[in-house]
Amino acid sequence: MNDSSRTQGGLICIGVVIVGAWFLLGLLQQSYWALAIPVAILVFFLLGLVFWVGYTIATIQIEPERDAEPEPTDAPAAGPSPGDATRDSATDGAA
Repeated sequence: MNDSSRTQGGLICIGVVIVGAWFLLGLLQQSYWALAIPVAILVFFLLGLVFWVGYTIATIQIEPERDAEPEPTDAPAAGPSPGDATRDSATDGAA
């Protein structure tokens, strides 16, 4: 961590303290704007975030999956066929 990062962190902390004091001052004066402005900022931020998610979903590019090898149409069903056991035992006896 270098000195510029520490300076930026310190400035952020000072800014937060100033904005917090300003907010408290507005609340103590019972100002409508002390609540309306932060709530409006939060609402517009959330609306923008939801719009961005919807836009991303609506405009995503999807490429269809391509099969490496087409499946044969006369493929046997899953599992061994009854003739496999007799062929294996015949092959085992010859070896």
